[in-house]
Amino acid sequence: MTFSIIARCPRSGQFGVAAATAMPAVGKLLSHAAAGVGAVATQAQVNPYLGLDGLALLRQGLSAQQALQRLKGIDPCMELRQCALIDAQGDTVCWTGEKCIPWAGSLTGEQFSVQGNRLVGPQVLEAVADAFRQVQERPLIERLIEALAAGDQCGGDRHGESSAVIYVVDREQYPLWDIRVDHHLDPVAELRRLHDVFAREVLPEILAMPTRDNPAGKAAEDAV
Repeated sequence: MTFSIIARCPRSGQFGVAAATAMPAVGKLLSHAAAGVGAVATQAQVNPYLGLDGLALLRQGLSAQQALQRLKGIDPCMELRQCALIDAQGDTVCWTGEKCIPWAGSLTGEQFSVQGNRLVGPQVLEAVADAFRQVQERPLIERLIEALAAGDQCGGDRHGESSAVIYVVDREQYPLWDIRVDHHLDPVAELRRLHDVFAREVLPEILAMPTRDNPAGKAAEDAV
């Protein structure tokens, strides 16, 4: 019922998760990412702890493959799950359980993984991956938007999409981008519109916030 992409930008080191699905509110439980650590997408019959515990394992220094093996030992219903991880080195792995609704599967590329279930076919993942590769010179957020749009145009979820999310982390514990469309007739188009709004009105505020290196944020600069 979902297609998603997890990725690392080799230039900025940012990690991102983007997804679209037929159900409302895909972003709340599917998307997990941590600066300098990696990202996880958990979907099909969602187990949020695969995302939460997956990040915890990556923080311990485990590779994506090692973390997945640990997760498979924790969840007794992995045949119902789809879970993808990317680690700090950009290595990826994806698990698709045998009981995920077809068509279900994944596709990996350099520092990204695309996965989905209840899709019209593997061509959805191919379209997502191709679009992501074709704009590799652009910022990660824009690459993720183009990737989602390509998957949507290729048919996406067999029941159509009603929600979408893009979640990107940079260097801080809080996200650089967290854009969610929870119930919409054209969620990917709405996501693109909101990106423009966020870029104009939200991103400048995020960039002015306190950081670990500068606890006062832009307020310290303004006080000088």
